Amino acid sequence: MTTELKIRLMKTNDEMRLVQELEREVWGMEPIPTHQTVTAVKNGGIMLGAFDGEKLVGFSYSFTGFSNGKTYLCSHMLGVHPEYQLMGIGKLLKDEQMKTARGMGYDLITWTFDPLESRNAYLNTSKLYGICDTYLENCYGEMEDGLNKGLPTDRFQISWWITSERVTGKWNPSISEYHRPFEVGETEKGNPVLRIDENNLDLARSGIEVPIPQHFQLIKGSEPELAMDWRRKTRAIFQQLFAEGYAVVGVNRTLGHVHYYQCVKKSFIPIKPKGEEQ
Repeated sequence: MTTELKIRLMKTNDEMRLVQELEREVWGMEPIPTHQTVTAVKNGGIMLGAFDGEKLVGFSYSFTGFSNGKTYLCSHMLGVHPEYQLMGIGKLLKDEQMKTARGMGYDLITWTFDPLESRNAYLNTSKLYGICDTYLENCYGEMEDGLNKGLPTDRFQISWWITSERVTGKWNPSISEYHRPFEVGETEKGNPVLRIDENNLDLARSGIEVPIPQHFQLIKGSEPELAMDWRRKTRAIFQQLFAEGYAVVGVNRTLGHVHYYQCVKKSFIPIKPKGEEQ
């Protein structure tokens, strides 16, 4: 990456074709039609590109959503060229998305991601200060791309309250010790195994940590049945926690084969604009 990396808005048909090329490079699937993306950005949506000189190396695409009388921004895709990944470009795109959305009058941005992808989880919650209290089971049905093939496409739905104290003040809960009710073992191949004893889960605790694999795609490749086991067990855990009023607020990146989602009661989280009552 050169020092010429810049993030800017994209609006034209030619720019949308550049995005299509990058979509194919990142995911190896048919891209979104340009007539759809052009229409979206003309009607409240945002397409941002990360350029290394004249080369598009990353993009973020979002469109307007509406639910229960509220307008928000639905962040649909974020992709970074394989040669430019792990350089912080995703974070730069999200920061510019937040700045642009605030200027347009949005206070909420939502998107989905696989809850077992620890790198995305850390970015979305610990670095961007999004929260999650919604679990979408098999959200997109069966998909055939390399990241999703063979497993139900379960997703977390992130709520990014971009004018809230949680985001603007980088709020984190004041919890000295999180409850860890679930044990993690190890297979003969060295992959982590989640062990559940429902009697250990204390829903009276103010903070609970839930393990996920550090490298889920490696487990999919070496022990696909174990990957499915992680999917089913964590699905049941998060559905129970969210039903009990908990929300995910961060990821504890510990040493070893697992990281831990940090969950607290949603009622504790300052998600409304600073100065408004909860």
